[in-house]
Amino acid sequence: MGALLSLGSSLDPAMSLAGVTRAATARVLLVEDDEGDAFLVRELLAEVGATHEISTARSLAEARTLLADGYGFDCVLLDLGLPDAEGFEALQGTLAAAGKAAVLCLTGLDDEHLGVAALSVGAQDYLVKGQVDGHLLSRSIRYAIERKRSDEQLRELYATELRAAENARMERGLLPRPEIHDRSVSVVTRYRPGREAVLGGDFYDVVETADGTLYLLIGDVSGHGPDEAALGVCLRIAWRTLVLSGLVRTRLLPVLEEVLVRERRSEEIFATLCMVVIEPHRRAATLFLAGHPAPLLLERRPIQLPDDLVGPALGVIPGVTWGSRTIDLAPGWRLLLFTDGLVEGRSATPGQRLGVEGLLDLAIASEWYADSAPLVDELIARARALHGEDLSDDLAVLVVDHTSAGQRA
Repeated sequence: MGALLSLGSSLDPAMSLAGVTRAATARVLLVEDDEGDAFLVRELLAEVGATHEISTARSLAEARTLLADGYGFDCVLLDLGLPDAEGFEALQGTLAAAGKAAVLCLTGLDDEHLGVAALSVGAQDYLVKGQVDGHLLSRSIRYAIERKRSDEQLRELYATELRAAENARMERGLLPRPEIHDRSVSVVTRYRPGREAVLGGDFYDVVETADGTLYLLIGDVSGHGPDEAALGVCLRIAWRTLVLSGLVRTRLLPVLEEVLVRERRSEEIFATLCMVVIEPHRRAATLFLAGHPAPLLLERRPIQLPDDLVGPALGVIPGVTWGSRTIDLAPGWRLLLFTDGLVEGRSATPGQRLGVEGLLDLAIASEWYADSAPLVDELIARARALHGEDLSDDLAVLVVDHTSAGQRA
């Protein structure tokens, strides 16, 4: 072997060769069936003081085994003429197994078109045997590793941005903008993903039908991730469709459960729901609970609505029927519906959860009690502060207010 022709390496002639040889040690897998060529590669790197740790494989099958065993190689020097694979077959097989390792083609074929084609499918460089010296071989290895790392970072950034866009679309499906024609009713909504910003299955909706009946819904699909979020979107849209189609209110949860059973990916998946139906005259509401905490009624002193008729979550006991309770509403009522992510964090007492009682205490202590939006923001902030970090579960809060804060004051 002598001097080097390296296509696509973007080498900077001004860079100090000594600085390259002092670079951190890299783990290199040399895939070469010719023992003489393998020996020369080692000698060339040794001559310039390169301290790379070199392992050798003599076939594509052996290389795949070493790459799969988790040795953590940074770079693969690949001969394109192997006993069990040649040319692009050898390259594609290596790229498929290399993971985050950079792949450099090391071949006796001085073919510029083949080099460009190799780079186009994922190789980091194309080195020609007989045209390489130790300095440039060492630099090619280091540069290939850095380019591969840069490529991986760009891929991760793209994947992160793509997930964020998908989450945003999914979140819009889970959390619609309520459209209410009754100007005496206002709605405040909040959603916050759990730890590591993982989108979960919490959802809510508000629908006003043509006769003025107001339907409120908040729910939580068990688990976290895109599958649960997609199921939450499915349930919310199905519920809205059923409400707008005029299905009698007592049939809404049974039909919604049938949707869940048909759409869920496993029998372990279930969903908790709270549904409130407020009559057109706004002085009474009917409460349905399916394994979900009852809402808070924010009167002069907040209380939790009765939950003695709570039924099982959707999907736990298919075919069950849910009872309901009628609640009288005094003028100036406010209802706060929430998912359990808000109350499952730690409280000020070591070893205890915040719970609904703790949430009621936070509401009582709030200086913003009369104003729904700042009250909800403070409740979420205080729950997170007591927990000491981001809450583990995602949370959703829905406040429906029949009068403005100014009228209540």
